[in-house]
Amino acid sequence: MVERIGRCWRVLATGLCFAVFGLGGLLLRVLVFPALRFAVRSPERQATLARHLIRWTFRVFLGLMQALGVLSFEVRGLAKLQRRGLLILANHPTLIDVVFLIAFVERADCIVKAALARNSFTRGPVRAAGYVCNDSGPGMVEDCIASLRAGNNLIVFPEGTRTPRDGSAACWQRGGAHVALRSGVDVTPVRIAVTPPVLRKGDPWYRVPVRRSHFVFDIGDDISVAAFVEGSPNEALAARHLTDHLAHTLTSPETFRAAA
Repeated sequence: MVERIGRCWRVLATGLCFAVFGLGGLLLRVLVFPALRFAVRSPERQATLARHLIRWTFRVFLGLMQALGVLSFEVRGLAKLQRRGLLILANHPTLIDVVFLIAFVERADCIVKAALARNSFTRGPVRAAGYVCNDSGPGMVEDCIASLRAGNNLIVFPEGTRTPRDGSAACWQRGGAHVALRSGVDVTPVRIAVTPPVLRKGDPWYRVPVRRSHFVFDIGDDISVAAFVEGSPNEALAARHLTDHLAHTLTSPETFRAAA
């Protein structure tokens, strides 16, 4: 009986949180970011301020979810993210992974789906922050490199989408590896584990587990790209080897702990 009541509460609380998230995005788009564009003339300064605002908004949102008992979380190795010009590559088990990472990371940039740039609730923050859009084709890698060189911390999910509900292996994309190889920036790996699973690909928001989900973010030591460059005859093969290494590292708890 107690578990049933707790689960019903978390369904209601989750719905409330998503409503707050959508309304917050709409208010930022309609009120806050137009005022920011009017007050600040420099596009670069506008984007920087917008990212600061989004980061703190996401921190408040996560605090709300935690206070309402929707979830709990812990971060191991957070100090490793307190730098600039990081290329952060992570696995992608849930819908809100990027919310967590942007909340943790200063000057965060990320690759977003083109659909989010058109969505009424998210296009305001996406456009104001100048996030890299995945519809730019071959130019996307160059946009990512430019962001890193500007001192931003770029967040990439090599899986491209959330991990399938059945736990099957995702088709890992090599874009993040190409960014690392061409920029010469080492990879900062982040392994995300959620117990019990929630908000997976295909899960409706109201499908909550029996007990509150706990998120664990493990930030590993940087992975040097030099070894992959030296050990491969060309960039394509180096990107393949680096992506395979990342897939194995980020999906294997034992390997990650050994490397961290």
